[in-house]
Amino acid sequence: MDEISRKAAKIKLAVFDIDGVLTDGGIFLNDNGEELKRFHVHDGQGLVLLEQSGCHVAVITARSAEIVSSRMKELGIEHVYQNQSDKSAALAELMAGLNIKNDAVAYTGDDLVDLAAMNMAGLAIAVADAHPVALKQADWVTTRRGGNGAVREICELILQAQGKYDEILEQFLGGNHAT
Repeated sequence: MDEISRKAAKIKLAVFDIDGVLTDGGIFLNDNGEELKRFHVHDGQGLVLLEQSGCHVAVITARSAEIVSSRMKELGIEHVYQNQSDKSAALAELMAGLNIKNDAVAYTGDDLVDLAAMNMAGLAIAVADAHPVALKQADWVTTRRGGNGAVREICELILQAQGKYDEILEQFLGGNHAT
């Protein structure tokens, strides 16, 4: 088992930024000033599978948008921190509330505002199109870009490292295998 898999096997809390990680970073505003975002369905499925496996899932974002609350509610994600200019403070609060230590936390970011939280986590992750400083700070970098399946890639990394991925596949296969 390599070092990343060893770190991923310990994860009890996976935390994700929104803009640039769960979305491609684009922000759409309609004529009423309402913010719209594009989320990838594969990322959402990954979050649900990770949560169902017993891992806590959270999002921490510097912005605030009703669409984020709505999407996270739809996915059953309980820990949603919006309007957080100090993401590391929000992460520390969340870790204390869940009684989870740093080495059991994965944090995924893409920009400078994520660096302190990435530094706190036992497994710091950056999406493929992250800012160069975030890429350098990351323990692991996804092959996919933010908003385009990168979060699913992270969820599957954690599930595989914890030996839970094959069991999840079996649930979807229904025990009927082609031989």
